[in-house]
Amino acid sequence: MDKLKVVVDSISRQGEGNLAITLMPVQPLNLPEWQAGAHINIYLPNHLTRQYSLTGSPTQREHYVICVKKEQLSRGGSQYIHENLRVGQYIEISPPCNQFSLKAAEQYLLIAAGIGITPILAMAEQLEAQGKFFELYYCVKTPLHLAFIHRWRQGFKFGKIHVLYSSLGESLREQHPPSLQQPQPNTRLYFCGPHSFMQDYQHYALELGWQAEQIHLEAFHPIQVPTSPFDTATNTGFQIKLQRSGQIFHVPEHQSIAHVLLKNRVNIPLSCEMGMCGACLTRVVAGEVDHRDSVQSDSEKNSSEQYIALCCSRAKSPVLELDL
Repeated sequence: MDKLKVVVDSISRQGEGNLAITLMPVQPLNLPEWQAGAHINIYLPNHLTRQYSLTGSPTQREHYVICVKKEQLSRGGSQYIHENLRVGQYIEISPPCNQFSLKAAEQYLLIAAGIGITPILAMAEQLEAQGKFFELYYCVKTPLHLAFIHRWRQGFKFGKIHVLYSSLGESLREQHPPSLQQPQPNTRLYFCGPHSFMQDYQHYALELGWQAEQIHLEAFHPIQVPTSPFDTATNTGFQIKLQRSGQIFHVPEHQSIAHVLLKNRVNIPLSCEMGMCGACLTRVVAGEVDHRDSVQSDSEKNSSEQYIALCCSRAKSPVLELDL
Protein backbone atom coordinates (compact mmCIF):
# COMPACT_ATOMS: atom_id res chain seq x y z
CA MET A 1 0.00 0.00 0.00
CA ASP A 2 1.29 3.47 -0.90
CA LYS A 3 2.28 5.68 2.00
CA LEU A 4 1.72 9.41 2.35
CA LYS A 5 4.08 11.65 4.27
CA VAL A 6 2.30 14.16 6.50
CA VAL A 7 3.21 16.56 9.29
CA VAL A 8 1.44 16.96 12.61
CA ASP A 9 -0.02 20.47 12.30
CA SER A 10 -1.87 20.66 15.62
CA ILE A 11 -2.83 18.62 18.66
CA SER A 12 -5.84 19.63 20.72
CA ARG A 13 -7.63 18.22 23.73
CA GLN A 14 -11.13 16.96 22.92
CA GLY A 15 -12.63 16.01 26.24
CA GLU A 16 -11.11 13.93 29.00
CA GLY A 17 -8.53 11.48 27.61
CA ASN A 18 -8.95 12.39 23.92
CA LEU A 19 -6.55 14.16 21.56
CA ALA A 20 -7.49 15.46 18.11
CA ILE A 21 -4.57 15.32 15.67
CA THR A 22 -4.57 17.46 12.52
CA LEU A 23 -2.36 16.10 9.74
CA MET A 24 -1.20 18.24 6.82
CA PRO A 25 0.44 17.02 3.58
CA VAL A 26 4.16 17.70 3.29
CA GLN A 27 3.79 18.57 -0.39
CA PRO A 28 1.50 21.52 -1.31
CA LEU A 29 -1.21 19.21 -2.63
CA ASN A 30 -4.63 18.13 -1.45
CA LEU A 31 -4.84 14.82 0.34
CA PRO A 32 -6.81 11.95 -1.28
CA GLU A 33 -10.59 12.23 -1.18
CA TRP A 34 -12.49 10.36 1.51
CA GLN A 35 -16.03 9.65 2.59
CA ALA A 36 -17.56 9.40 6.04
CA GLY A 37 -16.63 6.15 7.80
CA ALA A 38 -13.14 6.01 6.30
CA HIS A 39 -10.02 5.29 8.33
CA ILE A 40 -6.28 5.61 7.74
CA ASN A 41 -3.32 3.58 8.91
CA ILE A 42 -0.83 5.55 10.99
CA TYR A 43 2.74 4.25 10.78
CA LEU A 44 4.19 5.33 14.10
CA PRO A 45 7.90 5.87 14.76
CA ASN A 46 7.81 3.13 17.41
CA HIS A 47 7.24 0.64 14.54
CA LEU A 48 3.55 0.15 15.27
CA THR A 49 0.76 0.54 12.73
CA ARG A 50 -2.62 1.66 14.00
CA GLN A 51 -5.95 2.46 12.36
CA TYR A 52 -7.92 5.58 13.22
CA SER A 53 -11.18 6.90 11.79
CA LEU A 54 -11.11 10.21 9.98
CA THR A 55 -13.40 12.80 11.50
CA GLY A 56 -14.74 16.22 10.62
CA SER A 57 -16.04 17.12 7.18
CA PRO A 58 -15.11 14.88 4.21
CA THR A 59 -15.23 17.99 2.00
CA GLN A 60 -12.08 19.20 3.75
CA ARG A 61 -9.05 17.90 1.80
CA GLU A 62 -6.36 20.32 2.98
CA HIS A 63 -5.89 18.20 6.08
CA TYR A 64 -7.04 15.06 7.89
CA VAL A 65 -8.25 14.95 11.50
CA ILE A 66 -8.23 11.92 13.78
CA CYS A 67 -9.21 11.76 17.44
CA VAL A 68 -7.45 9.27 19.70
CA LYS A 69 -8.49 8.13 23.14
CA LYS A 70 -5.71 7.04 25.48
CA GLU A 71 -6.58 3.46 26.29
CA GLN A 72 -5.76 2.16 29.76
CA LEU A 73 -4.69 -1.14 28.22
CA SER A 74 -2.89 0.49 25.29
CA ARG A 75 -0.78 -1.84 23.16
CA GLY A 76 1.51 1.09 22.33
CA GLY A 77 -0.45 3.09 19.75
CA SER A 78 -2.59 5.51 21.76
CA GLN A 79 0.09 5.68 24.43
CA TYR A 80 2.69 6.85 21.90
CA ILE A 81 0.33 9.45 20.42
CA HIS A 82 -0.58 10.88 23.81
CA GLU A 83 2.90 10.84 25.32
CA ASN A 84 5.32 11.28 22.43
CA LEU A 85 3.72 12.71 19.31
CA ARG A 86 4.55 16.39 18.80
CA VAL A 87 3.48 19.26 16.54
CA GLY A 88 5.85 19.50 13.57
CA GLN A 89 6.66 15.79 13.61
CA TYR A 90 6.63 13.95 10.28
CA ILE A 91 4.87 10.60 10.05
CA GLU A 92 3.56 8.32 7.33
CA ILE A 93 -0.05 7.33 6.75
CA SER A 94 -1.98 5.21 4.27
CA PRO A 95 -4.60 6.55 1.86
CA PRO A 96 -8.13 6.37 3.31
CA CYS A 97 -9.92 3.02 3.34
CA ASN A 98 -13.65 2.68 4.01
CA GLN A 99 -15.45 -0.36 5.43
CA PHE A 100 -18.12 1.67 7.28
CA SER A 101 -19.54 3.86 4.54
CA LEU A 102 -22.95 5.52 4.41
CA LYS A 103 -25.41 3.54 2.30
CA ALA A 104 -28.31 5.14 0.43
CA ALA A 105 -31.38 5.87 2.56
CA GLU A 106 -33.98 8.56 3.16
CA GLN A 107 -33.15 9.00 6.84
CA TYR A 108 -30.40 7.97 9.22
CA LEU A 109 -30.17 7.25 12.94
CA LEU A 110 -26.59 7.67 14.19
CA ILE A 111 -25.67 6.44 17.68
CA ALA A 112 -22.22 6.90 19.24
CA ALA A 113 -20.73 6.14 22.63
CA GLY A 114 -17.44 7.64 23.76
CA ILE A 115 -14.69 7.83 21.15
CA GLY A 116 -17.09 6.15 18.71
CA ILE A 117 -18.14 9.70 17.82
CA THR A 118 -15.19 10.09 15.42
CA PRO A 119 -16.71 8.38 12.33
CA ILE A 120 -20.24 9.35 13.40
CA LEU A 121 -19.35 13.07 13.36
CA ALA A 122 -17.99 12.64 9.82
CA MET A 123 -21.29 11.02 8.84
CA ALA A 124 -23.24 13.93 10.31
CA GLU A 125 -21.08 16.39 8.36
CA GLN A 126 -21.52 14.46 5.11
CA LEU A 127 -25.30 14.16 5.52
CA GLU A 128 -25.54 17.85 6.40
CA ALA A 129 -23.65 18.73 3.20
CA GLN A 130 -26.02 16.48 1.20
CA GLY A 131 -29.12 17.96 2.83
CA LYS A 132 -30.27 14.60 4.22
CA PHE A 133 -32.12 14.29 7.50
CA PHE A 134 -30.47 12.47 10.38
CA GLU A 135 -30.81 12.07 14.11
CA LEU A 136 -27.69 11.65 16.24
CA TYR A 137 -27.36 10.36 19.79
CA TYR A 138 -23.97 10.86 21.46
CA CYS A 139 -23.38 9.51 24.97
CA VAL A 140 -20.34 10.18 27.17
CA LYS A 141 -19.69 9.69 30.87
CA THR A 142 -19.68 13.34 31.97
CA PRO A 143 -19.64 16.79 30.32
CA LEU A 144 -15.87 16.76 30.80
CA HIS A 145 -15.63 13.81 28.39
CA LEU A 146 -17.44 15.56 25.53
CA ALA A 147 -15.40 15.80 22.30
CA PHE A 148 -15.91 18.47 19.62
CA ILE A 149 -18.04 20.60 21.94
CA HIS A 150 -17.84 23.67 19.67
CA ARG A 151 -19.32 21.72 16.75
CA TRP A 152 -22.32 20.61 18.77
CA ARG A 153 -22.93 24.20 19.85
CA GLN A 154 -23.06 25.28 16.19
CA GLY A 155 -25.84 22.82 15.47
CA PHE A 156 -26.95 21.26 12.16
CA LYS A 157 -29.63 22.38 9.73
CA PHE A 158 -30.66 18.86 8.72
CA GLY A 159 -29.73 16.96 11.89
CA LYS A 160 -31.20 16.67 15.36
CA ILE A 161 -28.50 16.18 17.99
CA HIS A 162 -28.92 14.58 21.43
CA VAL A 163 -25.94 14.71 23.80
CA LEU A 164 -26.34 12.43 26.82
CA TYR A 165 -24.30 11.95 30.02
CA SER A 166 -24.39 8.54 31.68
CA SER A 167 -23.30 10.07 35.03
CA LEU A 168 -26.58 12.00 35.02
CA GLY A 169 -28.67 8.89 34.44
CA GLU A 170 -28.89 9.35 30.66
CA SER A 171 -27.22 6.10 29.64
CA LEU A 172 -28.08 4.84 26.15
CA ARG A 173 -27.85 1.31 27.52
CA GLU A 174 -30.88 1.94 29.74
CA GLN A 175 -32.80 4.51 27.67
CA HIS A 176 -32.99 3.59 24.00
CA PRO A 177 -33.80 6.38 21.50
CA PRO A 178 -37.54 6.66 20.76
CA SER A 179 -36.82 6.72 17.02
CA LEU A 180 -35.30 3.25 17.34
CA GLN A 181 -38.50 1.72 18.70
CA GLN A 182 -40.44 1.66 15.43
CA PRO A 183 -38.55 0.18 12.44
CA GLN A 184 -38.71 2.30 9.31
CA PRO A 185 -38.03 0.73 5.89
CA ASN A 186 -36.18 3.77 4.49
CA THR A 187 -33.93 4.40 7.50
CA ARG A 188 -30.43 3.08 8.20
CA LEU A 189 -28.87 2.65 11.64
CA TYR A 190 -25.20 3.36 12.34
CA PHE A 191 -23.70 2.39 15.72
CA CYS A 192 -20.17 3.07 16.90
CA GLY A 193 -18.66 2.61 20.35
CA PRO A 194 -17.40 -0.15 22.67
CA HIS A 195 -17.94 -3.66 21.33
CA SER A 196 -20.45 -4.67 24.01
CA PHE A 197 -22.44 -1.47 23.41
CA MET A 198 -22.70 -2.12 19.67
CA GLN A 199 -23.54 -5.77 20.17
CA ASP A 200 -26.35 -4.89 22.60
CA TYR A 201 -27.78 -2.31 20.20
CA GLN A 202 -27.56 -4.65 17.24
CA HIS A 203 -29.44 -7.39 19.08
CA TYR A 204 -32.03 -4.92 20.40
CA ALA A 205 -32.66 -3.47 16.92
CA LEU A 206 -33.08 -6.95 15.43
CA GLU A 207 -35.54 -7.88 18.16
CA LEU A 208 -37.56 -4.75 17.36
CA GLY A 209 -37.83 -5.83 13.74
CA TRP A 210 -35.11 -3.86 12.00
CA GLN A 211 -33.56 -5.78 9.10
CA ALA A 212 -29.92 -6.85 9.36
CA GLU A 213 -29.02 -4.94 6.19
CA GLN A 214 -30.27 -1.71 7.80
CA ILE A 215 -27.83 -2.01 10.70
CA HIS A 216 -24.19 -0.94 10.36
CA LEU A 217 -21.45 -1.21 12.99
CA GLU A 218 -17.92 0.08 13.26
CA ALA A 219 -16.01 -3.04 14.24
CA PHE A 220 -13.59 -2.25 17.07
CA HIS A 221 -13.30 -5.99 17.71
CA PRO A 222 -13.33 -8.92 15.29
CA ILE A 223 -16.39 -11.04 14.65
CA GLN A 224 -16.45 -13.90 17.11
CA VAL A 225 -15.44 -17.26 15.71
CA PRO A 226 -16.32 -20.60 17.30
CA THR A 227 -12.72 -21.29 18.26
CA SER A 228 -10.51 -18.78 20.03
CA PRO A 229 -7.21 -18.25 18.18
CA PHE A 230 -5.30 -19.24 21.32
CA ASP A 231 -7.50 -21.91 22.85
CA THR A 232 -4.83 -24.46 23.66
CA ALA A 233 -7.44 -27.17 24.05
CA THR A 234 -8.16 -27.04 20.30
CA ASN A 235 -4.97 -25.53 18.88
CA THR A 236 -1.95 -27.54 17.82
CA GLY A 237 1.52 -26.37 16.97
CA PHE A 238 2.78 -26.25 13.40
CA GLN A 239 5.72 -25.03 11.35
CA ILE A 240 6.04 -22.06 9.03
CA LYS A 241 8.59 -21.89 6.23
CA LEU A 242 9.65 -18.57 4.73
CA GLN A 243 9.97 -19.00 0.98
CA ARG A 244 12.56 -16.28 0.36
CA SER A 245 15.02 -17.11 3.15
CA GLY A 246 14.24 -20.78 3.67
CA GLN A 247 13.94 -20.22 7.44
CA ILE A 248 11.65 -22.55 9.36
CA PHE A 249 10.02 -21.66 12.69
CA HIS A 250 7.76 -23.56 15.06
CA VAL A 251 4.48 -21.90 16.06
CA PRO A 252 3.35 -23.26 19.44
CA GLU A 253 -0.32 -23.69 20.27
CA HIS A 254 -0.41 -20.58 22.50
CA GLN A 255 1.32 -18.12 20.13
CA SER A 256 0.41 -16.47 16.82
CA ILE A 257 2.44 -16.63 13.63
CA ALA A 258 3.01 -12.88 13.96
CA HIS A 259 4.40 -13.29 17.48
CA VAL A 260 6.84 -15.98 16.35
CA LEU A 261 8.01 -13.96 13.35
CA LEU A 262 8.59 -10.79 15.36
CA LYS A 263 10.38 -12.74 18.07
CA ASN A 264 12.74 -14.00 15.36
CA ARG A 265 13.28 -10.48 13.97
CA VAL A 266 11.23 -10.99 10.81
CA ASN A 267 9.71 -7.60 10.00
CA ILE A 268 5.99 -7.78 9.17
CA PRO A 269 3.24 -5.13 9.09
CA LEU A 270 0.82 -5.25 12.02
CA SER A 271 -2.10 -3.02 12.93
CA CYS A 272 -5.23 -4.23 14.75
CA GLU A 273 -3.73 -7.64 15.79
CA MET A 274 -7.30 -8.99 15.83
CA GLY A 275 -7.78 -10.20 12.25
CA MET A 276 -10.06 -7.36 11.19
CA CYS A 277 -7.88 -4.87 9.25
CA GLY A 278 -5.89 -6.90 6.71
CA ALA A 279 -2.55 -5.21 7.40
CA CYS A 280 -0.76 -8.54 8.00
CA LEU A 281 -2.37 -10.58 5.22
CA THR A 282 0.39 -12.64 3.60
CA ARG A 283 0.27 -14.91 0.56
CA VAL A 284 0.43 -18.63 1.28
CA VAL A 285 2.70 -20.58 -1.05
CA ALA A 286 1.83 -24.05 0.26
CA GLY A 287 -0.20 -25.63 3.04
CA GLU A 288 -3.77 -25.42 4.33
CA VAL A 289 -4.95 -22.37 6.28
CA ASP A 290 -7.28 -22.34 9.29
CA HIS A 291 -8.82 -18.90 8.65
CA ARG A 292 -9.83 -17.01 11.81
CA ASP A 293 -9.92 -13.44 10.52
CA SER A 294 -12.98 -11.33 9.77
CA VAL A 295 -11.48 -9.17 7.03
CA GLN A 296 -11.57 -11.67 4.16
CA SER A 297 -14.79 -12.78 2.50
CA ASP A 298 -15.76 -16.45 2.26
CA SER A 299 -14.89 -16.42 -1.44
CA GLU A 300 -11.42 -15.04 -0.68
CA LYS A 301 -10.85 -17.66 2.00
CA ASN A 302 -11.79 -20.38 -0.50
CA SER A 303 -9.97 -19.02 -3.55
CA SER A 304 -7.05 -20.76 -5.22
CA GLU A 305 -4.68 -18.01 -4.10
CA GLN A 306 -4.70 -18.03 -0.31
CA TYR A 307 -3.76 -15.25 2.11
CA ILE A 308 -3.37 -15.66 5.85
CA ALA A 309 -3.83 -13.14 8.67
CA LEU A 310 -0.60 -13.65 10.58
CA CYS A 311 -2.03 -12.19 13.79
CA CYS A 312 -4.81 -14.74 14.37
CA SER A 313 -5.15 -17.48 11.75
CA ARG A 314 -3.40 -20.84 12.01
CA ALA A 315 -2.59 -23.93 9.98
CA LYS A 316 -4.56 -27.11 9.34
CA SER A 317 -1.51 -28.71 7.73
CA PRO A 318 1.75 -29.50 9.56
CA VAL A 319 3.64 -26.85 7.55
CA LEU A 320 2.67 -23.51 6.00
CA GLU A 321 5.00 -21.95 3.46
CA LEU A 322 4.65 -18.17 3.32
CA ASP A 323 5.64 -15.56 0.74
CA LEU A 324 8.15 -13.96 3.10
